[in-house]
Amino acid sequence: MNGAESLVRTLVASGIDTCFANPGTSEMHFVAALDSVEGIRCVLGLFEGVVTGAADGYARVTGRPAATLLHLGPGLANGLANLHNARRASSPVVNIVGDHATYHAQYDPPLASDVAGFARPVSAWVEASLSPLTVAADAARAVQAARAAPGQIATLILPADTAWLDAEGAAPCLPVNGPSAVSGDAVARVANALGRGGKTAILMRGDALRFAGLEQAGRIADATGTRLLCDTFAPVLERGDGVVPVERIPYFAEQIVEFLGDLDAIVLVGAKPPTAFFAYPGKPSWCLPPQCEVLNLAQPHEGGVAALAALADAVGAPASAQSRTTLLLPELPPAGAKFNAHTIGQVIGHFLPEGAIISDDGATSSGPTMAASHAGRRHLHMPLTGGSIGQGLPLALGAAIAAPEAKVVCITGDGSGMYTPQALWSMAREKCDVTTVVFANRSYRILNVELGRVGVENPGERAKDMLSLRNPDIGWAALARSMGVEASEAHSITEFTEQFAKAMATPGPRLIEAIIG
Repeated sequence: MNGAESLVRTLVASGIDTCFANPGTSEMHFVAALDSVEGIRCVLGLFEGVVTGAADGYARVTGRPAATLLHLGPGLANGLANLHNARRASSPVVNIVGDHATYHAQYDPPLASDVAGFARPVSAWVEASLSPLTVAADAARAVQAARAAPGQIATLILPADTAWLDAEGAAPCLPVNGPSAVSGDAVARVANALGRGGKTAILMRGDALRFAGLEQAGRIADATGTRLLCDTFAPVLERGDGVVPVERIPYFAEQIVEFLGDLDAIVLVGAKPPTAFFAYPGKPSWCLPPQCEVLNLAQPHEGGVAALAALADAVGAPASAQSRTTLLLPELPPAGAKFNAHTIGQVIGHFLPEGAIISDDGATSSGPTMAASHAGRRHLHMPLTGGSIGQGLPLALGAAIAAPEAKVVCITGDGSGMYTPQALWSMAREKCDVTTVVFANRSYRILNVELGRVGVENPGERAKDMLSLRNPDIGWAALARSMGVEASEAHSITEFTEQFAKAMATPGPRLIEAIIG
Protein backbone atom coordinates (compact mmCIF):
# COMPACT_ATOMS: atom_id res chain seq x y z
CA MET A 1 0.00 0.00 0.00
CA ASN A 2 1.39 3.42 -0.91
CA GLY A 3 0.74 6.74 0.78
CA ALA A 4 -2.02 7.74 -1.63
CA GLU A 5 -3.98 4.55 -1.01
CA SER A 6 -3.56 4.92 2.76
CA LEU A 7 -4.93 8.46 2.38
CA VAL A 8 -8.00 7.41 0.41
CA ARG A 9 -8.72 4.50 2.77
CA THR A 10 -8.44 6.87 5.74
CA LEU A 11 -10.81 9.40 4.17
CA VAL A 12 -13.40 6.65 3.65
CA ALA A 13 -12.93 5.39 7.22
CA SER A 14 -13.41 8.95 8.47
CA GLY A 15 -16.75 9.36 6.69
CA ILE A 16 -15.67 11.13 3.50
CA ASP A 17 -17.72 9.68 0.65
CA THR A 18 -17.33 12.41 -1.99
CA CYS A 19 -14.33 14.13 -3.53
CA PHE A 20 -14.56 17.04 -5.97
CA ALA A 21 -11.38 16.99 -8.00
CA ASN A 22 -9.24 18.76 -10.56
CA PRO A 23 -6.03 16.71 -10.39
CA GLY A 24 -2.62 17.17 -12.01
CA THR A 25 0.62 15.22 -12.23
CA SER A 26 1.41 15.34 -8.51
CA GLU A 27 -2.01 13.83 -7.69
CA MET A 28 -1.89 10.87 -10.09
CA HIS A 29 -1.28 8.30 -7.36
CA PHE A 30 -4.42 9.55 -5.55
CA VAL A 31 -6.34 9.13 -8.83
CA ALA A 32 -4.95 5.60 -9.24
CA ALA A 33 -5.91 4.71 -5.66
CA LEU A 34 -9.57 5.34 -6.52
CA ASP A 35 -9.49 2.13 -8.57
CA SER A 36 -8.47 0.03 -5.57
CA VAL A 37 -10.54 1.66 -2.81
CA GLU A 38 -14.34 1.51 -2.70
CA GLY A 39 -16.53 4.05 -0.96
CA ILE A 40 -15.59 7.43 -2.37
CA ARG A 41 -17.29 9.13 -5.31
CA CYS A 42 -15.01 11.42 -7.29
CA VAL A 43 -16.57 14.28 -9.27
CA LEU A 44 -14.39 15.98 -11.87
CA GLY A 45 -14.51 19.76 -12.13
CA LEU A 46 -12.90 21.62 -15.04
CA PHE A 47 -11.87 24.56 -12.85
CA GLU A 48 -10.78 24.61 -9.22
CA GLY A 49 -13.35 27.28 -8.31
CA VAL A 50 -16.03 24.77 -9.33
CA VAL A 51 -14.38 22.10 -7.17
CA THR A 52 -14.23 24.23 -4.02
CA GLY A 53 -17.69 25.75 -4.53
CA ALA A 54 -19.20 22.30 -4.99
CA ALA A 55 -17.58 21.12 -1.75
CA ASP A 56 -19.20 24.10 -0.03
CA GLY A 57 -22.62 23.22 -1.45
CA TYR A 58 -22.23 19.59 -0.40
CA ALA A 59 -21.34 20.66 3.14
CA ARG A 60 -24.19 23.14 3.49
CA VAL A 61 -26.74 20.48 2.58
CA THR A 62 -25.32 17.55 4.56
CA GLY A 63 -23.41 19.23 7.39
CA ARG A 64 -20.52 16.86 6.53
CA PRO A 65 -17.28 17.54 4.67
CA ALA A 66 -16.43 16.49 1.16
CA ALA A 67 -12.83 16.39 0.04
CA THR A 68 -11.30 18.45 -2.75
CA LEU A 69 -8.31 17.36 -4.81
CA LEU A 70 -6.30 20.30 -6.13
CA HIS A 71 -3.06 20.59 -8.11
CA LEU A 72 -0.22 22.38 -6.32
CA GLY A 73 -0.32 26.05 -5.30
CA PRO A 74 -1.82 27.43 -8.51
CA GLY A 75 -4.67 24.91 -8.35
CA LEU A 76 -5.41 25.86 -4.77
CA ALA A 77 -5.16 29.55 -5.65
CA ASN A 78 -7.73 29.10 -8.43
CA GLY A 79 -10.14 27.74 -5.80
CA LEU A 80 -9.58 30.38 -3.12
CA ALA A 81 -12.59 32.60 -3.89
CA ASN A 82 -15.10 29.85 -3.20
CA LEU A 83 -13.05 28.61 -0.24
CA HIS A 84 -13.47 32.14 1.12
CA ASN A 85 -17.24 31.72 0.78
CA ALA A 86 -17.06 28.28 2.41
CA ARG A 87 -15.07 29.68 5.32
CA ARG A 88 -17.61 32.44 5.84
CA ALA A 89 -20.37 29.81 5.74
CA SER A 90 -18.56 27.64 8.32
CA SER A 91 -18.68 24.79 5.83
CA PRO A 92 -16.53 21.75 6.64
CA VAL A 93 -14.15 21.03 3.75
CA VAL A 94 -11.04 18.83 3.50
CA ASN A 95 -8.60 20.05 0.83
CA ILE A 96 -6.02 17.59 -0.47
CA VAL A 97 -3.40 19.63 -2.33
CA GLY A 98 -0.57 17.93 -4.16
CA ASP A 99 2.95 19.30 -4.11
CA HIS A 100 6.31 18.53 -5.65
CA ALA A 101 8.24 15.57 -4.27
CA THR A 102 10.20 16.56 -1.17
CA TYR A 103 13.56 16.05 -2.86
CA HIS A 104 12.47 17.88 -6.04
CA ALA A 105 11.54 21.17 -4.37
CA GLN A 106 15.21 22.22 -4.01
CA TYR A 107 15.40 22.76 -7.79
CA ASP A 108 12.65 25.41 -7.78
CA PRO A 109 10.60 23.86 -10.63
CA PRO A 110 8.16 26.09 -12.55
CA LEU A 111 5.09 25.18 -10.48
CA ALA A 112 6.81 25.54 -7.11
CA SER A 113 4.98 27.88 -4.73
CA ASP A 114 4.16 28.50 -1.10
CA VAL A 115 1.18 26.15 -0.94
CA ALA A 116 0.75 26.58 2.81
CA GLY A 117 0.87 30.36 2.36
CA PHE A 118 -1.98 30.18 -0.13
CA ALA A 119 -3.97 27.90 2.19
CA ARG A 120 -3.69 29.76 5.50
CA PRO A 121 -6.08 32.69 4.85
CA VAL A 122 -8.98 30.28 4.21
CA SER A 123 -7.97 27.31 6.38
CA ALA A 124 -8.30 26.72 10.11
CA TRP A 125 -5.88 23.77 9.84
CA VAL A 126 -2.92 23.40 7.47
CA GLU A 127 -0.45 20.51 7.50
CA ALA A 128 2.08 19.00 5.08
CA SER A 129 2.73 15.26 5.12
CA LEU A 130 6.49 14.82 4.80
CA SER A 131 6.55 11.03 5.14
CA PRO A 132 4.33 8.31 3.66
CA LEU A 133 4.22 6.82 7.16
CA THR A 134 2.28 9.84 8.49
CA VAL A 135 -0.08 10.45 5.56
CA ALA A 136 -2.93 8.36 6.98
CA ALA A 137 -2.71 9.89 10.46
CA ASP A 138 -2.51 13.38 8.96
CA ALA A 139 -5.60 12.69 6.85
CA ALA A 140 -7.57 11.54 9.90
CA ARG A 141 -6.58 14.74 11.70
CA ALA A 142 -7.61 16.82 8.68
CA VAL A 143 -11.11 15.34 8.72
CA GLN A 144 -11.34 15.82 12.49
CA ALA A 145 -10.33 19.47 12.10
CA ALA A 146 -12.85 20.09 9.32
CA ARG A 147 -15.69 18.60 11.37
CA ALA A 148 -14.94 20.63 14.50
CA ALA A 149 -17.94 22.83 15.30
CA PRO A 150 -19.24 24.87 13.62
CA GLY A 151 -17.33 23.50 10.60
CA GLN A 152 -14.08 24.72 9.11
CA ILE A 153 -11.61 24.20 6.28
CA ALA A 154 -8.66 21.83 6.68
CA THR A 155 -5.90 21.69 4.06
CA LEU A 156 -3.55 18.71 3.80
CA ILE A 157 -0.54 19.18 1.51
CA LEU A 158 0.69 15.94 -0.04
CA PRO A 159 4.17 15.90 -1.68
CA ALA A 160 4.21 13.48 -4.60
CA ASP A 161 6.80 11.10 -3.14
CA THR A 162 4.78 10.62 0.07
CA ALA A 163 1.93 9.49 -2.19
CA TRP A 164 3.92 6.88 -4.15
CA LEU A 165 6.20 5.50 -1.41
CA ASP A 166 5.13 2.59 0.78
CA ALA A 167 2.85 3.28 3.75
CA GLU A 168 1.74 1.13 6.68
CA GLY A 169 -2.03 1.37 6.25
CA ALA A 170 -5.10 3.45 6.89
CA ALA A 171 -5.74 5.37 10.11
CA PRO A 172 -8.97 5.05 12.11
CA CYS A 173 -11.58 7.78 12.34
CA LEU A 174 -10.88 10.29 15.12
CA PRO A 175 -13.49 11.66 17.55
CA VAL A 176 -15.44 14.69 16.33
CA ASN A 177 -15.46 17.83 18.43
CA GLY A 178 -19.14 18.64 18.08
CA PRO A 179 -21.00 21.68 19.36
CA SER A 180 -20.32 22.63 22.98
CA ALA A 181 -23.15 23.11 25.44
CA VAL A 182 -24.12 26.66 26.29
CA SER A 183 -23.82 27.79 29.87
CA GLY A 184 -26.83 28.12 32.12
CA ASP A 185 -25.69 31.66 32.92
CA ALA A 186 -25.98 32.67 29.26
CA VAL A 187 -29.51 31.27 29.07
CA ALA A 188 -30.53 33.01 32.29
CA ARG A 189 -29.01 36.32 31.19
CA VAL A 190 -30.91 36.29 27.89
CA ALA A 191 -34.15 35.12 29.52
CA ASN A 192 -33.89 38.02 31.95
CA ALA A 193 -33.34 40.49 29.10
CA LEU A 194 -36.35 39.21 27.17
CA GLY A 195 -38.43 39.38 30.34
CA ARG A 196 -37.72 43.08 30.77
CA GLY A 197 -39.84 43.93 27.75
CA GLY A 198 -38.69 46.42 25.16
CA LYS A 199 -37.90 45.77 21.54
CA THR A 200 -35.79 42.64 21.10
CA ALA A 201 -34.61 40.36 18.33
CA ILE A 202 -32.79 37.04 18.00
CA LEU A 203 -30.24 36.88 15.16
CA MET A 204 -29.54 33.25 14.18
CA ARG A 205 -27.13 31.32 12.01
CA GLY A 206 -26.09 27.72 11.37
CA ASP A 207 -28.36 24.85 12.44
CA ALA A 208 -30.62 27.33 14.22
CA LEU A 209 -31.99 28.27 10.78
CA ARG A 210 -33.09 24.73 9.94
CA PHE A 211 -36.56 23.44 10.87
CA ALA A 212 -35.73 22.15 14.39
CA GLY A 213 -33.94 25.34 15.39
CA LEU A 214 -36.65 27.58 13.99
CA GLU A 215 -39.23 25.57 15.91
CA GLN A 216 -37.49 26.47 19.18
CA ALA A 217 -37.05 30.09 18.12
CA GLY A 218 -40.75 30.26 17.25
CA ARG A 219 -41.62 29.11 20.75
CA ILE A 220 -39.58 32.00 22.16
CA ALA A 221 -41.17 34.51 19.80
CA ASP A 222 -44.65 33.32 20.79
CA ALA A 223 -43.85 33.79 24.47
CA THR A 224 -41.93 37.08 24.35
CA GLY A 225 -42.81 38.85 21.11
CA THR A 226 -39.18 38.99 20.07
CA ARG A 227 -38.33 39.26 16.38
CA LEU A 228 -36.54 36.40 14.62
CA LEU A 229 -33.78 37.44 12.20
CA CYS A 230 -31.12 35.97 9.94
CA ASP A 231 -28.18 37.53 8.16
CA THR A 232 -28.57 38.84 4.61
CA PHE A 233 -26.45 35.94 3.40
CA ALA A 234 -27.00 33.27 6.05
CA PRO A 235 -25.44 30.02 4.73
CA VAL A 236 -28.68 27.98 4.79
CA LEU A 237 -32.23 28.98 5.64
CA GLU A 238 -35.20 26.61 5.67
CA ARG A 239 -38.34 28.40 4.50
CA GLY A 240 -41.83 27.86 3.20
CA ASP A 241 -44.98 26.02 4.22
CA GLY A 242 -45.10 25.00 7.90
CA VAL A 243 -41.76 26.60 8.80
CA VAL A 244 -41.42 29.35 11.43
CA PRO A 245 -40.77 32.55 9.43
CA VAL A 246 -37.64 34.65 9.83
CA GLU A 247 -36.93 38.22 8.77
CA ARG A 248 -33.83 38.62 6.62
CA ILE A 249 -31.63 41.63 7.40
CA PRO A 250 -31.43 43.98 4.37
CA TYR A 251 -28.27 44.47 2.34
CA PHE A 252 -27.57 48.20 2.37
CA ALA A 253 -26.32 49.92 5.54
CA GLU A 254 -29.00 52.60 5.78
CA GLN A 255 -31.67 49.93 5.30
CA ILE A 256 -30.19 47.89 8.15
CA VAL A 257 -30.12 50.95 10.41
CA GLU A 258 -33.82 51.58 9.77
CA PHE A 259 -34.67 47.87 10.03
CA LEU A 260 -33.06 47.56 13.48
CA GLY A 261 -33.48 51.15 14.65
CA ASP A 262 -35.90 50.50 17.54
CA LEU A 263 -34.09 47.54 19.11
CA ASP A 264 -33.24 47.63 22.80
CA ALA A 265 -31.45 44.26 22.71
CA ILE A 266 -30.29 41.75 20.14
CA VAL A 267 -29.53 38.11 21.01
CA LEU A 268 -26.91 36.33 18.92
CA VAL A 269 -27.14 32.61 18.20
CA GLY A 270 -24.05 31.58 16.26
CA ALA A 271 -24.04 34.99 14.57
CA LYS A 272 -22.13 38.27 14.69
CA PRO A 273 -23.63 41.76 15.10
CA PRO A 274 -24.83 43.11 11.74
CA THR A 275 -22.53 45.51 9.91
CA ALA A 276 -22.49 47.11 6.47
CA PHE A 277 -21.11 44.99 3.65
CA PHE A 278 -18.86 47.87 2.54
CA ALA A 279 -17.88 51.30 3.80
CA TYR A 280 -19.53 54.21 2.01
CA PRO A 281 -18.89 57.94 2.30
CA GLY A 282 -21.27 59.37 4.88
CA LYS A 283 -22.94 56.04 5.67
CA PRO A 284 -22.59 53.91 8.82
CA SER A 285 -20.55 50.73 9.17
CA TRP A 286 -21.96 49.66 12.55
CA CYS A 287 -25.70 49.26 12.07
CA LEU A 288 -27.12 48.72 15.58
CA PRO A 289 -28.72 51.66 17.39
CA PRO A 290 -26.76 53.18 20.30
CA GLN A 291 -29.20 51.89 22.91
CA CYS A 292 -29.09 48.28 21.70
CA GLU A 293 -27.57 45.74 24.10
CA VAL A 294 -25.77 42.81 22.44
CA LEU A 295 -26.23 39.44 24.17
CA ASN A 296 -24.60 36.14 23.17
CA LEU A 297 -26.79 33.12 23.76
CA ALA A 298 -24.63 30.72 21.73
CA GLN A 299 -21.21 31.24 20.16
CA PRO A 300 -20.64 29.71 16.70
CA HIS A 301 -18.98 26.61 18.21
CA GLU A 302 -21.85 26.05 20.62
CA GLY A 303 -25.13 24.22 20.02
CA GLY A 304 -27.58 26.82 18.81
CA VAL A 305 -30.62 24.55 18.62
CA ALA A 306 -30.12 23.27 22.17
CA ALA A 307 -29.54 26.82 23.38
CA LEU A 308 -32.81 28.00 21.84
CA ALA A 309 -34.67 25.06 23.39
CA ALA A 310 -33.24 25.89 26.82
CA LEU A 311 -34.18 29.54 26.41
CA ALA A 312 -37.70 28.62 25.30
CA ASP A 313 -38.15 26.58 28.48
CA ALA A 314 -36.67 29.37 30.59
CA VAL A 315 -39.21 31.94 29.34
CA GLY A 316 -42.15 29.55 29.75
CA ALA A 317 -42.80 29.18 26.03
CA PRO A 318 -45.53 26.90 24.64
CA ALA A 319 -44.59 23.33 23.80
CA SER A 320 -44.58 24.04 20.06
CA ALA A 321 -44.41 27.12 17.90
CA GLN A 322 -47.75 28.64 16.97
CA SER A 323 -46.72 31.06 14.24
CA ARG A 324 -45.80 29.25 11.03
CA THR A 325 -45.70 30.12 7.37
CA THR A 326 -48.94 29.24 5.60
CA LEU A 327 -48.66 28.00 2.04
CA LEU A 328 -49.48 30.84 -0.34
CA LEU A 329 -48.23 30.27 -3.86
CA PRO A 330 -47.89 33.42 -5.97
CA GLU A 331 -50.26 33.68 -8.88
CA LEU A 332 -48.71 33.23 -12.29
CA PRO A 333 -48.26 36.53 -14.12
CA PRO A 334 -50.66 37.01 -17.03
CA ALA A 335 -49.53 36.81 -20.64
CA GLY A 336 -48.09 40.15 -21.65
CA ALA A 337 -46.88 41.02 -18.14
CA LYS A 338 -43.49 42.69 -17.84
CA PHE A 339 -40.57 40.30 -18.09
CA ASN A 340 -38.36 41.11 -15.14
CA ALA A 341 -37.03 39.72 -11.87
CA HIS A 342 -40.38 40.26 -10.14
CA THR A 343 -42.47 38.23 -12.59
CA ILE A 344 -39.74 35.59 -12.94
CA GLY A 345 -39.77 35.31 -9.14
CA GLN A 346 -43.52 34.72 -9.22
CA VAL A 347 -43.09 31.82 -11.65
CA ILE A 348 -40.27 30.27 -9.63
CA GLY A 349 -42.24 30.63 -6.40
CA HIS A 350 -45.33 29.08 -7.99
CA PHE A 351 -43.64 25.96 -9.37
CA LEU A 352 -40.84 25.37 -6.85
CA PRO A 353 -41.44 21.82 -5.56
CA GLU A 354 -41.43 20.50 -2.00
CA GLY A 355 -37.91 19.81 -0.75
CA ALA A 356 -36.17 21.94 -3.36
CA ILE A 357 -32.81 23.61 -2.79
CA ILE A 358 -32.13 27.12 -4.11
CA SER A 359 -28.53 28.12 -4.84
CA ASP A 360 -28.67 31.90 -5.09
CA ASP A 361 -25.98 34.02 -6.75
CA GLY A 362 -28.32 36.42 -8.49
CA ALA A 363 -27.33 39.73 -6.85
CA THR A 364 -29.87 42.39 -7.89
CA SER A 365 -32.29 39.77 -9.25
CA SER A 366 -32.39 37.65 -6.10
CA GLY A 367 -34.55 39.85 -3.92
CA PRO A 368 -37.77 39.63 -5.94
CA THR A 369 -37.35 35.88 -6.42
CA MET A 370 -36.85 35.29 -2.71
CA ALA A 371 -39.81 37.51 -1.83
CA ALA A 372 -42.07 35.53 -4.16
CA SER A 373 -41.03 32.12 -2.81
CA HIS A 374 -40.99 32.81 0.95
CA ALA A 375 -44.45 31.27 1.46
CA GLY A 376 -44.03 28.54 -1.13
CA ARG A 377 -43.49 24.85 -0.60
CA ARG A 378 -40.90 23.98 2.01
CA HIS A 379 -37.34 24.34 0.67
CA LEU A 380 -33.76 25.35 1.52
CA HIS A 381 -32.24 28.64 0.43
CA MET A 382 -28.43 29.00 0.12
CA PRO A 383 -27.30 32.55 -0.73
CA LEU A 384 -23.92 34.10 -1.54
CA THR A 385 -22.32 33.75 1.87
CA GLY A 386 -18.94 35.47 1.79
CA GLY A 387 -19.92 37.74 -1.09
CA SER A 388 -17.45 36.39 -3.66
CA ILE A 389 -19.49 35.98 -6.84
CA GLY A 390 -19.19 32.86 -8.94
CA GLN A 391 -20.60 30.63 -6.22
CA GLY A 392 -24.06 29.86 -7.61
CA LEU A 393 -23.35 27.16 -10.21
CA PRO A 394 -20.72 25.22 -8.20
CA LEU A 395 -22.84 25.41 -5.04
CA ALA A 396 -25.78 23.95 -6.98
CA LEU A 397 -23.57 21.15 -8.28
CA GLY A 398 -22.48 20.21 -4.76
CA ALA A 399 -26.03 20.40 -3.46
CA ALA A 400 -27.27 18.08 -6.22
CA ILE A 401 -24.53 15.54 -5.46
CA ALA A 402 -25.40 15.74 -1.75
CA ALA A 403 -29.18 15.43 -2.24
CA PRO A 404 -29.92 13.62 -5.52
CA GLU A 405 -33.59 13.30 -4.56
CA ALA A 406 -34.05 17.09 -4.43
CA LYS A 407 -34.74 19.49 -7.27
CA VAL A 408 -31.99 22.12 -7.22
CA VAL A 409 -32.65 25.56 -8.69
CA CYS A 410 -29.68 27.81 -9.34
CA ILE A 411 -30.37 31.53 -9.62
CA THR A 412 -27.46 33.44 -11.10
CA GLY A 413 -26.64 36.50 -13.15
CA ASP A 414 -24.83 36.61 -16.44
CA GLY A 415 -21.94 38.38 -14.73
CA SER A 416 -21.54 36.14 -11.69
CA GLY A 417 -22.26 32.99 -13.68
CA MET A 418 -19.34 33.60 -16.03
CA TYR A 419 -16.88 33.12 -13.17
CA THR A 420 -17.59 29.38 -13.04
CA PRO A 421 -19.61 28.24 -16.09
CA GLN A 422 -17.55 25.02 -16.18
CA ALA A 423 -19.88 23.70 -13.47
CA LEU A 424 -22.45 23.08 -16.20
CA TRP A 425 -20.20 20.43 -17.74
CA SER A 426 -19.93 18.62 -14.40
CA MET A 427 -23.72 18.80 -13.97
CA ALA A 428 -24.19 17.16 -17.35
CA ARG A 429 -21.57 14.51 -16.69
CA GLU A 430 -23.08 13.61 -13.31
CA LYS A 431 -26.68 13.94 -14.58
CA CYS A 432 -27.50 16.37 -11.76
CA ASP A 433 -31.11 17.50 -11.35
CA VAL A 434 -30.29 21.21 -11.49
CA THR A 435 -32.30 23.91 -13.23
CA THR A 436 -30.24 27.06 -13.73
CA VAL A 437 -31.96 30.39 -14.33
CA VAL A 438 -29.59 33.02 -15.72
CA PHE A 439 -30.84 36.58 -15.32
CA ALA A 440 -29.26 37.95 -18.50
CA ASN A 441 -29.42 41.70 -17.96
CA ARG A 442 -26.15 42.19 -19.89
CA SER A 443 -24.62 44.14 -17.04
CA TYR A 444 -22.88 44.01 -13.68
CA ARG A 445 -26.05 45.70 -12.44
CA ILE A 446 -25.11 45.61 -8.76
CA LEU A 447 -21.97 47.60 -9.58
CA ASN A 448 -24.02 50.20 -11.41
CA VAL A 449 -25.86 50.64 -8.11
CA GLU A 450 -22.63 50.71 -6.11
CA LEU A 451 -21.06 53.29 -8.42
CA GLY A 452 -23.61 55.84 -7.28
CA ARG A 453 -23.46 54.76 -3.65
CA VAL A 454 -19.74 55.45 -3.35
CA GLY A 455 -20.31 58.98 -4.61
CA VAL A 456 -19.50 58.78 -8.33
CA GLU A 457 -21.87 61.16 -10.10
CA ASN A 458 -22.40 61.28 -13.84
CA PRO A 459 -19.99 58.48 -14.78
CA GLY A 460 -18.52 58.71 -18.26
CA GLU A 461 -18.70 56.23 -21.10
CA ARG A 462 -15.47 54.45 -20.17
CA ALA A 463 -16.67 53.90 -16.59
CA LYS A 464 -20.04 52.64 -17.82
CA ASP A 465 -18.34 50.34 -20.30
CA MET A 466 -16.45 48.61 -17.47
CA LEU A 467 -19.82 47.52 -16.01
CA SER A 468 -21.43 46.44 -19.28
CA LEU A 469 -21.60 42.83 -20.49
CA ARG A 470 -22.44 43.77 -24.08
CA ASN A 471 -20.25 43.86 -27.16
CA PRO A 472 -20.49 40.92 -27.41
CA ASP A 473 -23.57 39.55 -25.64
CA ILE A 474 -23.00 36.20 -23.92
CA GLY A 475 -25.05 33.34 -25.38
CA TRP A 476 -25.81 31.34 -22.25
CA ALA A 477 -28.14 28.83 -23.92
CA ALA A 478 -25.55 28.02 -26.58
CA LEU A 479 -22.81 27.81 -23.94
CA ALA A 480 -24.85 25.38 -21.86
CA ARG A 481 -25.72 23.18 -24.83
CA SER A 482 -22.04 22.98 -25.76
CA MET A 483 -21.43 21.40 -22.34
CA GLY A 484 -24.27 18.88 -22.57
CA VAL A 485 -26.99 20.80 -20.69
CA GLU A 486 -30.42 21.21 -22.29
CA ALA A 487 -30.99 24.93 -22.63
CA SER A 488 -33.36 27.55 -23.99
CA GLU A 489 -33.83 31.29 -24.18
CA ALA A 490 -36.85 33.08 -22.75
CA HIS A 491 -37.74 36.51 -24.14
CA SER A 492 -41.11 36.91 -22.40
CA ILE A 493 -42.78 35.86 -19.19
CA THR A 494 -45.01 33.49 -21.17
CA GLU A 495 -41.98 31.70 -22.62
CA PHE A 496 -40.28 31.57 -19.23
CA THR A 497 -43.37 30.16 -17.51
CA GLU A 498 -43.63 27.34 -20.04
CA GLN A 499 -39.92 26.53 -19.88
CA PHE A 500 -39.63 26.63 -16.08
CA ALA A 501 -42.76 24.51 -15.55
CA LYS A 502 -41.30 21.88 -17.89
CA ALA A 503 -37.95 21.99 -16.08
CA MET A 504 -39.61 21.40 -12.71
CA ALA A 505 -41.46 18.38 -14.13
CA THR A 506 -38.43 16.86 -15.86
CA PRO A 507 -35.29 15.53 -14.11
CA GLY A 508 -31.79 16.36 -15.24
CA PRO A 509 -29.67 19.43 -15.88
CA ARG A 510 -31.46 22.33 -17.58
CA LEU A 511 -30.67 26.01 -18.18
CA ILE A 512 -33.02 28.89 -18.99
CA GLU A 513 -31.49 32.15 -20.18
CA ALA A 514 -33.95 34.84 -19.16
CA ILE A 515 -33.07 37.75 -21.43
CA ILE A 516 -34.25 40.78 -19.47
CA GLY A 517 -31.64 43.33 -20.53
